[in-house]
Amino acid sequence: MRALRVRHLFAAALAIGVVALIPSTASAHPEACATTGLFSGTPSADWFADWTAESEGCMSAAAVNGFDDSSAQLAVGEQDGTDNLTLLSHTDKKPPFETEADFNSDIAFENGYAFTGNYDGVQIYDVRDGQTPALASTIHCPGSQNDVTVNDGILVTSTDSRRTNETCQSESATDPSLPTTWEGLKIFDVRNPYSPKYLASVRTDCGSHTHTALPERDRVIIYVQSYDIGAGRFECSDAPDPLKAHDKISIVSIPKRNPNAARVVAEPVLFPDGGNDGTAGTIRTNGTTGCHDITVYQEIGLAAGACTGEGIILDIRNPVRPKVLSNIEDTNFAFWHSATFSNDGKRVLFTDELGGGSQPTCNPTVGQRRGADGIYDITDPANPRFMSYFKIPRTQTNQENCVAHNGNLIPNKKGRDIMIQSWYQGGVSVIDWTNPRKVKEIAWFDRGPFDPTRLVLGGFWSSYFYNGQIYGSEIQRGFDTFKLDDPKVKGSDKYHYDTLNAQTQTRF
Repeated sequence: MRALRVRHLFAAALAIGVVALIPSTASAHPEACATTGLFSGTPSADWFADWTAESEGCMSAAAVNGFDDSSAQLAVGEQDGTDNLTLLSHTDKKPPFETEADFNSDIAFENGYAFTGNYDGVQIYDVRDGQTPALASTIHCPGSQNDVTVNDGILVTSTDSRRTNETCQSESATDPSLPTTWEGLKIFDVRNPYSPKYLASVRTDCGSHTHTALPERDRVIIYVQSYDIGAGRFECSDAPDPLKAHDKISIVSIPKRNPNAARVVAEPVLFPDGGNDGTAGTIRTNGTTGCHDITVYQEIGLAAGACTGEGIILDIRNPVRPKVLSNIEDTNFAFWHSATFSNDGKRVLFTDELGGGSQPTCNPTVGQRRGADGIYDITDPANPRFMSYFKIPRTQTNQENCVAHNGNLIPNKKGRDIMIQSWYQGGVSVIDWTNPRKVKEIAWFDRGPFDPTRLVLGGFWSSYFYNGQIYGSEIQRGFDTFKLDDPKVKGSDKYHYDTLNAQTQTRF
């Protein structure tokens, strides 16, 4: 039986017209500018014509200059925030990860160490004192975007760029048709964080943009997400129309006692009908071309997938045979990016990465419904119900990429759904979404633009609570530590985790 498809068409109040941009396949951040949608406000005819005429998938300077950023507050070198969120420390990026092209990416934690991905490898920080991180070691292993997870000393990284081979000495591949071209997962032994060792690799179709760990007693199951299937991508599809054919994920099994034996054990098709074609309603959003991210909640047997053109709820009681229970489409969402469950598993917060993370979408022109969080009630997982949107209220300059991105729940004694979340150059934000119809921001921190003269991909990629502190991976500036002091999370420092992978959610 076909899974229920739930549609929410909120376009009427925003009806300006249809905007569709061509996905960029050459970008280091491949969802960047992949799609954009409808905006509120009344832009000039010249501005709108310029916007719709874009052929490379990204916004021109003229288009961006049409955004109203007059109420932005912070300049270069300035920072601000609420009194209850304190910046404890900042650590700059260090060689060989210090250039502007070396983007810091996601973070995973184990035994008091933070494993921070970077497009050039992984940086491992000792965060056991909770104050000032100390760099323990680095793994120089180029291959975007080096999304990371760690379990029982097994570090896994994602490679979603064509490489000449599977080693850390590989180079960018120029011919995707060669049999040596490689994308997929790399596996490291980090039981000694000061001396990491490369173990093995697993090649996966269409590479691995992100991945999700499902730990079991004797193995770690990995869900591999990939979606960037434009011209020149490697082994994404054999179908006649390559933009509609990548409908699966790869599932990898890594034996804990012998990680070298890791292999693909299943490739379930999640969208046998092709999924959202990107034309629902009166505005164009991204079509479904695979999944960007999947968050699993093994305790309740559910997963929430952010799958480019739609959100999905999965039954993962048999983790190698996930079943789609429902599909959600929302014409205010341009790019379904990630998901976080409420602590009780009855709601899920999806993020919309409008503009692929590289565009300045936090302003009155774009409005509060685009590039936002969308919260859904999944008390009945087969029938999700839309509850509300949330977007940070602070205008950012036209030189600051800003959109909803990665975060996690902060444990607390009252069981409230309080979340730290990154907004790229919009900073970090702490929200209380216990009442999903009345989301409240309770803390935030923000810096001025990284560069006042041009739009640079920067800001916070990920910000996560781990063992009493909040840690932020800042794409250009480095690694930050924060302390949240708020009555709503009193006692949160008492919750300690040996391992934390934000997309592997557990009940606190």
